Amino acid sequence: MSLLTHNHSDFIFSLDIGTRAIVGMILQQTGDSLTIVDYESIEHRERSMLDGQIHHVSEVAESIACVRDRLVERNNPLKYVSVAAAGRTLITTTASFEHAIAGYPLLNQNDTLSLELSAIQEAQKQIADKHSDSGFRDYYCVGYSVINYYLDGEIIGNLIDQRGQSAKVEIIATFLPRLVVDSLMTALQKADLQMKTLTLEPIAAINALVPASMRKLNIALIDIGAGTSDIAITADGTIVAYGMVAVAGDEITEALSQAYLLDFNEAEQLKRVLAVQSEVRYTDILGMEHVAFAAEIIEQLNEVIEQLAEQITHKILELNEQAPQAVMLIGGGSLTPTLPESIAKKLQLPTSRVAVRGADAIKGLKVDEQLKGPEFVTPIGIAVAAQRHPIKYVTVRLNDEEVRIFDLKKITVGDVLLHAGWDLRTVKPRPGLALSVVINGDVKFIPGKLGKPPLILINGQVGRLNSIVYDQDNLRIEAGADGQAPQVIVKDLIAEFGAMTIHLDDEVYPLQPMVLKNGKRCQPTDQVNDRDAFDIRWPQTVADVLKQTGYGDQVRSINCELKINGQTKRVKEHDTGWRLNDEPASPQQSIREGDHLTFVQETGSKQPTVRTLITPEIAHLAQISVTFNGQPLSIPLHRVTVLLNGISADWDQPLQNGDIVELEIAKHPTRPVYHDVFAYTIADITKPDGAIHMKTLVNGKAADFQTALHDGDEIELRWDIKRDETI
Repeated sequence: MSLLTHNHSDFIFSLDIGTRAIVGMILQQTGDSLTIVDYESIEHRERSMLDGQIHHVSEVAESIACVRDRLVERNNPLKYVSVAAAGRTLITTTASFEHAIAGYPLLNQNDTLSLELSAIQEAQKQIADKHSDSGFRDYYCVGYSVINYYLDGEIIGNLIDQRGQSAKVEIIATFLPRLVVDSLMTALQKADLQMKTLTLEPIAAINALVPASMRKLNIALIDIGAGTSDIAITADGTIVAYGMVAVAGDEITEALSQAYLLDFNEAEQLKRVLAVQSEVRYTDILGMEHVAFAAEIIEQLNEVIEQLAEQITHKILELNEQAPQAVMLIGGGSLTPTLPESIAKKLQLPTSRVAVRGADAIKGLKVDEQLKGPEFVTPIGIAVAAQRHPIKYVTVRLNDEEVRIFDLKKITVGDVLLHAGWDLRTVKPRPGLALSVVINGDVKFIPGKLGKPPLILINGQVGRLNSIVYDQDNLRIEAGADGQAPQVIVKDLIAEFGAMTIHLDDEVYPLQPMVLKNGKRCQPTDQVNDRDAFDIRWPQTVADVLKQTGYGDQVRSINCELKINGQTKRVKEHDTGWRLNDEPASPQQSIREGDHLTFVQETGSKQPTVRTLITPEIAHLAQISVTFNGQPLSIPLHRVTVLLNGISADWDQPLQNGDIVELEIAKHPTRPVYHDVFAYTIADITKPDGAIHMKTLVNGKAADFQTALHDGDEIELRWDIKRDETI
C-alpha cells in the first residue's frame, strides 16, 4: 500500500498505544467513508507500559518510532499523529466557588468567568487532596459544565447584570492527569512526531461503533485490552459514564503461565490460538514440548475467566445501576473463550445481547479481511474521533513560559492562567473590606475601593480574562492590587441626607443634621469606623433651630418646675418672642422644611415672677378671691412657704430659665372671716363726718365681723350719713 500517489492531507495517521502492543494505522477520508490504507503493529519488547500508563518513556518512544519508520518506508513521511489516552485516567468531580460581592458594581461576563475558573481550581484541589502525592497543577481540565449559579444563596439562571451580597457557581469538571498527557507527548516528541489531536480510548471506540443515532439505547461498550478493561455506557442520546477495572487479558496470560510453566510471551501466544484451534502446541520453561486440546486448557482457565467477568459486570452495574440493554466487547481480550457467555449470565441477559464486535461493524469503513478483528476498533476509532471530535492543543507563552492547553473550546486568558497554575483570586483584585455602620437603627454597608485591575496584554494589546487567545500568542500578565477599606468621615454620611433650609428673618438658612456617634456628639470631620452607630436627625423644634443658628440667647422662654408639697404640678412655658409662619412659636413647636421664623421685638414685657406661675387651680388651694368695696382682694387659706431653687423667696421674685419653685402649703387651712379683710387691704374705714351708723354686708346681706367668707364673695363696708333736715 502506497500513499505516494495521493494528497497527503487526505490521510489520518492514528496510534493506539496499548499495554501490550502499539498499532499504527493510516486511513484515507473520502466523503463520509474511511479506507484503511496501511497499518503496522509491534509489541513492546519489555513491559514498558502497565495498565495503560507509560512507565518507560524512552522504550515506548522506540516502539512508536519503529511503527512510524515501517509505515514511512511504504508511504509518505509522517509528522502529525492522532492518539488516545486511556479512559481509566479520567477523573470527574463537582466543585463550587462562592465570592462576596457586596459593594461590587453589576456583575459582568468577566466576573462570571472568573467564578467558573475559580470553581475549576477548587475541583483540581479536591482531586489533589485525594491523591496526596500530587498537586492541583498535575491535572488538565478537559471539559466542564455549570450545574447552577447562586445569588445570595438562591439558584439563579444567570449572574450577569446582577447585584447582591454573594455569588456562587457549582460546576462538574473532567480532568486528565498531566502525567498521562505529558508522558504521551514526550514519547511522541522522542519519536519525532507531533500530537495533532487527542481523544480518550472509550470515546474513540464509542465514536466508531455507537453512532449518535444509537445512543438513546442503554449500551455498555467494554474495551478489554492487556492491562485494563475500559467501560463506556450510553443512554438518553449521550455517553453517561466511564469506568475501568484493572483486570484484562494479562490475567488470562498469567494464569496460563502459572498453570503450564510458560514464559509470559509463550503464554500470550498460546492464549491467542485457543479460540481458533482445537489442538494447540506449546513449550514450557524446561524446554519440553506439549500438545493439548484447547477445550481442556479453557476448562483449566474457567475460574480466572469467571473472575474477569465478575469484575467487569460489577463495574457495569456500579456505573449503570442496572443491567444495560446490550453489551459490546472489543479489544484483543474480548476474544477470551467463554467470556461473553459468562458476562451475559452475570448480567442476566440473553447471550445474544453480549457480542464481540470487530472493525467490520464500523459503518462507512472499507477494511481488509485481516483487519476486521476487535483489536483494530480502537485505532480506527481514534481516526474517526480525530475527524469528528478532536481534542487539539495550542501553545501560548505566558510571561515568557510556554503553556500547552487542550483546545476543547475557545481558549480564554482565564484558561491559560488556570492551566499555568495561577491563583485566579490573586489575579482578579478583591475590593477593600466594607465598613458596617448603623444609621438611625438601620445597618448600612459602605463598600471598599475596588482595587487596581490586572494588566493583561495579548501580543502587546490590552485584553481581559475572557479574551480569546490562539496558538503561539504571547501573553504578559501583571497581577492587580486589592482595594483598600473606605476612608469616610461624618460629613460624608451627612451628605446622603440632603439639605434642609428655613427662612430666618427673611433670609434662607441651610440647617445641618444633629449627629450623635455612639451616643456622643461629634464633629463633621470625625473618622467613621467599622461598627459605629450614628443617630442623625434634622432639627425638630424651634429651640433646635435657634440653638443651631446662634439665636438661642434671644429666647424669652422660661421653663420652670413647680412643686407643691413635694409633688411636681406643672412646667410653665412663656413666649419666645419668635413667630413661626406669623404665629406665636413655643420652643417645642415642630418645624419643617421652608418654614419662616421671625423675631418680634416686644416692648414693655416684664420678667416672669413666682406669682406669674400661680394658675387658678393652684390659687384656689392657697387663697380665696373676694372683692372689698368693689376692689379685688386675695385672702390666704393656708400658710404658704415659697422656696426658689431651695432658698426662701417672696411671690414677686424674678424667675430664670430652669428655676425650681417649691410651695409648701400648710395642711390645715384657716377659714377667713369678715374682719380678716382688714389685714389684706388698705381701705380707709375712718368714720366720716355725719356718719351715724356702720353697715357690713356680704353679698348684699347684713353681716358682722365674724361672718365666714367664701371664694367670690362681695364684701362691703359703708356708713349711714345723717341727712341735713334744714335743707
